[in-house]
Amino acid sequence: MWQCPNCRREFKNTNQDHYCGEPPKTIDAYIAAQPEDVQPLLNQVRETLRATLPNAEERISWSMPTYWLKQNIIHFAAFKKHIGLYPGDKAVAHFSERLTEYKTSKGAIQFPYNKPLPLQLIAEIAKWSYDNGKHD
Repeated sequence: MWQCPNCRREFKNTNQDHYCGEPPKTIDAYIAAQPEDVQPLLNQVRETLRATLPNAEERISWSMPTYWLKQNIIHFAAFKKHIGLYPGDKAVAHFSERLTEYKTSKGAIQFPYNKPLPLQLIAEIAKWSYDNGKHD
């Protein structure tokens, strides 16, 4: 087990990415707490999700910006070298052929900072996640 020297939380992986301290209360606060060069990218993802999911509520869940409508639809978060998008494992599987240039894992996609953000693809993933979720 590895313990973060700042917040003292314990993790299985050494130097595990995580959020130390009090989680942000709003997406604005989350973005403002990120490095200046990452903030415009996070705002692009946010605006894409807002336009794609106009009826969804913005909230913080799992210390990440989240779009919610009776359940979580999609999350995103900033990391050292990428923006993580969390639409769930079924969405990642559905879009797998279009995600070959990105690192993926069960339910997660990594968009590295050194490549342009595929905002149209992010919008399609968000819409698919919304359309295929149970929102009643």
